[in-house]
Amino acid sequence: MGILSAAQNSNKTRNMEVAFGATDITSAEMREAIRSWFAMYYENNAPENEDDCQRLPVQIVNKLYRTVFSEYSVSLNGVHKEFLAPIVERLSAVKKRAMQLALIGGECFIKPVLSGKTFDFVIVRRDAFAPFARDVHGKITDVGTTETTVVGKKHYTLCERRSVAADGTLTIESRLYMSDSADHIGYNVPLDTLEKYAGIQPIIAIPVVYNLGMVQVKCPQENTVDGTCDGVSVYAPAVGLIKNINRNEKLLDEEFENGGSKIIASADMLQPGVDGKKKFSDSVFVAIDDDPDTVGVTVFNPTLREASFLARKQEYLRNCESLIGLKRGILSEVETAERTARAITSSEGDYNLTILDFQEMWEMAVKELLYTCIKLGAAYRFIKNGNADIHKEIVIDWGDGVLYNRDKVWSEYVAMVNSGLIKPEIAVAWYFDMPCETEKDLQKVRDKYMPLIKQIENDD
Repeated sequence: MGILSAAQNSNKTRNMEVAFGATDITSAEMREAIRSWFAMYYENNAPENEDDCQRLPVQIVNKLYRTVFSEYSVSLNGVHKEFLAPIVERLSAVKKRAMQLALIGGECFIKPVLSGKTFDFVIVRRDAFAPFARDVHGKITDVGTTETTVVGKKHYTLCERRSVAADGTLTIESRLYMSDSADHIGYNVPLDTLEKYAGIQPIIAIPVVYNLGMVQVKCPQENTVDGTCDGVSVYAPAVGLIKNINRNEKLLDEEFENGGSKIIASADMLQPGVDGKKKFSDSVFVAIDDDPDTVGVTVFNPTLREASFLARKQEYLRNCESLIGLKRGILSEVETAERTARAITSSEGDYNLTILDFQEMWEMAVKELLYTCIKLGAAYRFIKNGNADIHKEIVIDWGDGVLYNRDKVWSEYVAMVNSGLIKPEIAVAWYFDMPCETEKDLQKVRDKYMPLIKQIENDD
């Protein structure tokens, strides 16, 4: 099974609109922006006046998603622990791809699909779905997606429409189309024309789901393209700067190419070829005959100006970091000697907040997704109880993170104990994540960790 390539994505919206008689509410400006974001990330077909060899969008996305998940873990509690355990494991296998696609296209969907009596996950990237309606909060309530399979010379397109009603009922409508070309949708055929779709019902309604049965992962920054509720790529604000960097790189390439040693020769030094025309090498500049200074042969070896181009590039990269909220030095070169302590702190603080925004985005999506799986599991009768306090059943731990230095905080706790500001039990309770609100809580800490408490007191 293969999803339509970026070159064919312009047909997806038209296919869905034709299949369902609905209208994609994405503006023309957003459609072009989405197309350009994916082209900048996946393709290497920059305009003639650009050189995109640095692939900055790839670098930006990789830096962010790796940092977001650097210490990520999920723990389960409650009655649905056994049901959710394999689901969390399967979600873990696709989390990095989901995060990357959300960063690239501004948003994506994670769609649970049946796999025995549990769920697997499919990622629907932004250029593979079309929103048909939103609620007053901007959340998508009606959406179309496509999936294409090529068998021999036939192109099969599965068009799926999902909508959620005010009473929480999820309606899924599926149609299969077949054509001889990827350029058009073709005509409607039965779903069981392809074996993998044989078990899909044309229309299914699932009560009390209260969402699309799949969960949106959406970048937190405000839409800078048309001001709508559509998510925007993490590098959307810096697209102009990235293009400037690519043009600067192209000029730098030309500077080195033109800076090589050349031979300046007068026209009478050219030799005629077999066709009678005078021939010269690409490494030769031809001068006019009546210029006495250019008669004969002269070697031309200009001074390269790479320092100017590199300085310009570094300024562009620093501006990219500022716009996106990256730490100084993530893309550019760090020149600590020329930076104040305030500048360093400000840059790191912005980056920390950027990572926290994306961690919050992912945590909200995961909890909604697992809650959706519980609802779907109850609807399919995999489990009996479809009610859950998802914030208690799912605990996501991001580790120390980029804002938090656990060793430093522990040292501060020990210092406060040594200064007599707090009891040793409070510091130990924090270290082992135990309650310390009451005397009973503190006694439990003493009973379990008395040797450590005595060691802290002896250090005083």
